[in-house]
Amino acid sequence: MLFPCRPVFYSGAMVAYRRLGSSGLKITEITYGNWLTHGSQVETDTALACVHRALDLGITSFDTADVYADTAAEEVLGRALAGQRRESLEIFTKVYWPIGPKGPNDAGLSRKHIMEGIDGSLRRLGLEYVDLYQAHRYDYETPLEETMQAFADVVRSGKALYIGVSEWTAEQIRAGAELAVQMGFRLVSNQPQYSALWRVIEDKVVPTSRELGLGQIVWSPMAQGVLSGKYLPDKEPPAGSRATDDKGGQKMISRWMRADVLTAVQKLRPVAEQAGLTMPQLAIAWVLQNRDVSAAIVGASRPEQLEETVKASGVELDADVLQAIDAALAGVIERDPAKTVSPEKRPA
Repeated sequence: MLFPCRPVFYSGAMVAYRRLGSSGLKITEITYGNWLTHGSQVETDTALACVHRALDLGITSFDTADVYADTAAEEVLGRALAGQRRESLEIFTKVYWPIGPKGPNDAGLSRKHIMEGIDGSLRRLGLEYVDLYQAHRYDYETPLEETMQAFADVVRSGKALYIGVSEWTAEQIRAGAELAVQMGFRLVSNQPQYSALWRVIEDKVVPTSRELGLGQIVWSPMAQGVLSGKYLPDKEPPAGSRATDDKGGQKMISRWMRADVLTAVQKLRPVAEQAGLTMPQLAIAWVLQNRDVSAAIVGASRPEQLEETVKASGVELDADVLQAIDAALAGVIERDPAKTVSPEKRPA
C-alpha cells in the first residue's frame, strides 16, 4: 500500500507545523536538536536556557540520541523539559551507536540493544514514552527481521509511539518498511543529512520515502555552520566556533573547510540580502522548500541564536532565489547517492 508523503502546513504558531510523513503526528518544521552541544560544547545552564527559549519561540519538537555526549545529552534534555506538559511536546531519540563501556552488545540494532536502549533513554529523559524512536544507522550484523520485531515490541509496549530510521539507503528503507507493515506498524521517518551543499538523498532516498510515507527530518541544514558564512577562505576560523572544537565538531565540519567550498558559500551573501534573510535563515529556508522535508533540526550554543533561526519558518523562496543558490554553489554540491552509508561492522 502506498501512502502520500506531502507535509501539511499549520499556521497560527511562531513556528509552523508539518505532518511527519503520512502519519498523523504534527511536528514543528524547525526542530531543536542537542547533538554536539548539550553535555559537551556548552555548559548545562546555557543548554537549559536554549531549550527554554526554543519553547518560548514555539518549538515543541526535540531531537536527541543516546550516543550524544555518551548519554549526557539525553539527561540534559530531560532536565530542561521537566515540568512541561508532556502532551504538548514531540520528543525523538535514537539507538545504534555504542554507549557506556562499549561492550559487544552496547551498539547496533540487536533485540538486546534496542530493548535495553529504549529503557535507558526513557530513564535519562524522565519519560514514560518517546514520540519517535529511530534506528540511528543500519546494522549489517543483525537480521533486519530481528530489528523490526524489536521495534514492533517497543511500540506495542507503549514506550515509543512511532518508529523511524536515520541515514538508511533507499533499498534499506524499502525492506524495513515492508517488514514493519507485516509486523503491524509503519516506519514514518528518515533522518538524513541534507543541505544546499549535501543533496545525496534527492535521487533515491526521497522518492522511495515519499512512496512509502516517510517524512525527512533533516540534520545539518547549515552544513555544520558553513552555510552561515562565518568561515572565510584563507582565514582562521573564529575562536569558539565549531571548526575549533576538539570534542567532535572540528572533525565533522572538516569536509567543508575547503577554499572552493568557502568561496562558493560567500556568493550566497548577496542572495540572502536580496531575499531579506540572514545566511543561516536562507540555509534553513532552503531545506524547508523541499515538501518531502517534515522538519529541519537546528542546534544552538546561545539562546539568542534561536531567535533568528525560527524566522526561517514559513519562508517561501521564489524560483529566482533558488536558481541563484544553485548557481552560487555549482561545482561544490555533493549529490552522489552512494554517500548514504552505515558502518559495515557494528562500531565498538
